[in-house]
Order: sequence, then structure tokens, then C-alpha cells
Amino acid sequence: MTRRPTDPPVDRRSVLRAAGGLAALPLAGCLGDGGTAGGADGDPDVPSDDGDDVEYAVERVAEGFENPWGLAFVPEDGRLLVTERPGRLSLVDPEDGSRSVVEGLPDVHAAGQGGLLDVAIHPDYPDDPRVYLTYAAANDAGESATHVGAGRLSLDASDSLALDGFDPIRVARPTVDSDQHFGSRATFGPDGALFVTVGDRRDTDFSSDHASQDRSNELGSTLRLTPDGDAHPDNPFVDEPDAADAIYSYGHRNPQAMAVRPDTGAIWQCEHGEEDGDEINVVGRGGNYGWPIASEACRYGTDDPVAPSHEERGGVVAPVHYWPCGSGGFPPSGAVFYQGDAFPAWRGDLFAGTLAAEYLGRFTVDGAGTDADVTERDPLLADRGWRVRALAVEPSTGHLYLAVDAGDAPVARIVPA
Repeated sequence: MTRRPTDPPVDRRSVLRAAGGLAALPLAGCLGDGGTAGGADGDPDVPSDDGDDVEYAVERVAEGFENPWGLAFVPEDGRLLVTERPGRLSLVDPEDGSRSVVEGLPDVHAAGQGGLLDVAIHPDYPDDPRVYLTYAAANDAGESATHVGAGRLSLDASDSLALDGFDPIRVARPTVDSDQHFGSRATFGPDGALFVTVGDRRDTDFSSDHASQDRSNELGSTLRLTPDGDAHPDNPFVDEPDAADAIYSYGHRNPQAMAVRPDTGAIWQCEHGEEDGDEINVVGRGGNYGWPIASEACRYGTDDPVAPSHEERGGVVAPVHYWPCGSGGFPPSGAVFYQGDAFPAWRGDLFAGTLAAEYLGRFTVDGAGTDADVTERDPLLADRGWRVRALAVEPSTGHLYLAVDAGDAPVARIVPA
């Protein structure tokens, strides 16, 4: 496949803002917010093989969230869990936008990029009612780490909500005096293992001694855990005495998006680069994804490469898609493979939010594994100035939900026009 663009680098942020995004589409209803639609010929009855002509509308589901970070639908309930970085968890009714506060949360280190981050639900819910949170927490010395904790979601008759018996089940060691690069996406794989991303905590030693290349710690890695938080017994380095046994993959910078591809069961991640160099990776057992000894990024504020590219360096796994230095980048957060009924033309596509570029990305995927061919399609929501933080698909409708990263932010959904 072709990973490097053949056209000269373009600053995507400038292009999108100058273009004003896609055409607005009116939407009836008190929650409506004006949608967008694609289509080269403007005829909604003409199908498109790549899904670019799908017409959609945007509805605001609920308002007033403070830097929401994670979304998860509660099975057999239909409501949506929403985390907010200062340390709040809400249960939102998609029908009317009403929300209730969930109690029983841990204290979080809400500084820099830290706070209450992702949320995931046990795959056997409600038989196993555990809800998992990832979050930053600090010790008495002010050093912080990515934490994973779990509690039982209690929805009793009085409608009081709590995570009963919440306890931390994993702390990504070591603690670091930094408020950046916590990673912190969490998702369950098809075998029931819990995958959690951990950032490099902004280690700026771009040598082979970097934390992400040191398997004795859990920074810059994907952890594969049992639902109780233990290292999975089939992890690649469990028999290496000097390696952290929870590591599934390493050589990551700051992965803030992760999703399971339904037709293959593979774990996909989107990862922040330095100056551009953002990546989409298919994550495999024991893989070294290169950071910082192999990268497509440049050092901040320069045109100087951080390192040789993945294709020039042996022993590392190359991304299936990336944004090279000078492209404007795609700082990612939140991802989902679409399998709903609302948008048949999008089935199998990867959706990923981008922060600084302020749009929702859609990617068609052909092939499997690290040989997959990934193509970015027309951006969605490019006219709104939204930093797209998290994504989820409503199981009953196939509507695509998103959380906007802002101090007074909506949770919105994309529905058929």
C-alpha cells in the first residue's frame, strides 16, 4: 500500500477552515443543530461505493459537559455513560438528554492532560456489572500515573446511581512528574481481555533509552489485562524477568484512540506524533511500534525528523496510515469501527476524532493486518470548530455519537438526514 502522500504537504487545518467545511443541511426538531452532507453530484439517490455521498444530520443530545473524554452505552439499558476530565461521570438518556450523576468515583489528578478519562463496560454486563474507568491519579509527591479501576454499576429502583466497591486494579508504573501523555483508552478484545493504552508521559529523550523502548516499565505501551487487572497470562513478555508482564505492545507515544475491528478481531489504535507524524496502527502481540527510534514526525517547530521512518528502520512495525511532517497532522482521540444499520454505506469504516484539526475523520479499510489499505475520505463536521474527543455507536439505532472537547461542550449524534 502507499502510506506516504504523493502530493506536496498541505496544512489541513488551514484548508478546512478556509473551505468552511461541507454544506449545511437543515434538521427539524428542538434538538436539531444543522447537519452536513456529501456527494459529488448532489443527487441523494445515487449511491456511492466509498460512502462520500451519504446524507446525515447532527443532533445535540445533551449540553454543558466540561471536557468530556469517554463514552459507553450501557447494554440492556440504552443510556450513555459520559466521563468528564475534572472527575465526573454521568448517565445520559439519549431520548430527552436528561442526565444523572454517578457516585462512587475515585479522586483524580485533573491537571494538564490528566483527570477522569475513558470508560468501558464488562462484555458480560449485566451478568457482570463492572464498569471500568481509566484516570490519572497522583501520589503524595505529586507524581502521577495512568490508573485503571472498576466498580459495579448500581441502578436501583430509587434511581440512585453509583459504582459500588470501586477499586483501582492496575497502575501503570512508574509514577512520573508530568501531567502529559497518559494515553488511557480502554477496550475489551474479542477474547475478553482488557486492553489499555499508556502514553510515554512526555519523555523527551529521543534515544533508544526512551521509556517507550524500555520494556521494564509500562510507559508508551498497550497493556493487556484480565478483567481483574492482572497481566494476561498469554502476554508476550511474561517469561522475561526484566520485562513488565502486562505489556502487549510497546514503542508508542500517546495513543488516545482504540477500537476492535469486528470482522478480524484486531486491535486498532490512533496515536499522536510529535510535529505531525500521527499514526493509525494495527496492534499485534509483542510488536514494537517504533517511538521514538522510528517516526514519521518532525521535532516541534522544525522540519527536522525525529528519527528515521519506520520503513527505514528494522525491527519495528510501520503504521497502516500516517500524516507526515508538514501535512497538518491528525491529532487523534476516540475511534470506532462502524457496524450500525443507520448508515449501510459506512459499514466497516473506521471513524476517528481529531483534536487540533477539528473534524471527524472517516477511513475506508481494505485488507487485513498491517497490510491493510487505509484511505481517508471526506471529513465530517469540518465546519463546526469541534475538537472531537470520543465516539460511540448506539446499538439500537446505529446512530454515531461523539463528545466534543471543550469547557462547555455538547454530546451530539449523527443521524440519517
